[in-house]
Amino acid sequence: MTRSRPGNPKARTLGAELRKAREEAGIGVRELARILGCAHAWVTRSEAGTRVATPEDVTAIAVALGISGAERERLVDLAREDSGPNWLRTGIPGVHQDLATLINYERTASSIFEVAPLVIPGLLQTPDYTRAVMVDCAPGELETRVAMRASRRDILSARKAPAFEALILESALTAPIVEAQVMADQYRHLQKIAKLENVTIRIVPLLPPRWTPAHSGQFMLFEFPKAPPLVHLEHFASAAFLTSPGVVTAYSEALSTLRAESMSLDDSMEFIAACTTRAEETAQ
Repeated sequence: MTRSRPGNPKARTLGAELRKAREEAGIGVRELARILGCAHAWVTRSEAGTRVATPEDVTAIAVALGISGAERERLVDLAREDSGPNWLRTGIPGVHQDLATLINYERTASSIFEVAPLVIPGLLQTPDYTRAVMVDCAPGELETRVAMRASRRDILSARKAPAFEALILESALTAPIVEAQVMADQYRHLQKIAKLENVTIRIVPLLPPRWTPAHSGQFMLFEFPKAPPLVHLEHFASAAFLTSPGVVTAYSEALSTLRAESMSLDDSMEFIAACTTRAEETAQ
């Protein structure tokens, strides 16, 4: 078994789950600490992933929060999982786990970088665009996921917002995967949000034809004030969290390569404006 280290992806994912469970139970940090008979810093550090919550810790927290049955077992099983610098979590696309984890990373990051070869990055999506691309959701789950993605987007305009840079492959903007009117609204939103000082949008062109790191797939790189950076990969039915220094460096270098290959910021905005015009004409 690989021992969990404080601050690693699994510890932080488990911490995000514990925080979400506490907030859903309507219990504050100090109240939970009182129930458990521990210092409130113990709770705070467990939720932040800066201390490793053991299966025994998670059981005690679950009992204190009134969590029982399958949900308690799920959290305890997560605490038991092997972990390492490159941690693969299967079954991620459920609403509870993947969004709790991503929201925690986005909320605590100082900088977020995303490479998007197929669709608009989640933090930049309009609700209608999100509905159009989440075709794999169960009917009762769709609106919950749309609402949660919209709440994630709010971090970009928060008082202590992270720097966000999106490197979007041209085809993600031009592929006809949603209706023209929805896409026109999405283009206008990109133009609006790009005016924020902390948001940078770069378009990676397809001409001249050439391979770029974006063709290898979507990824996000997070940088934190007091924790090592990590890379997040989301797949159809799993998610990987990578923190090995060599691996993170490779993704960082891929970002540099894509910046060099991308359009200038002004040209990127002009490209989006041209896409807007075409979509508006098609929607008429």
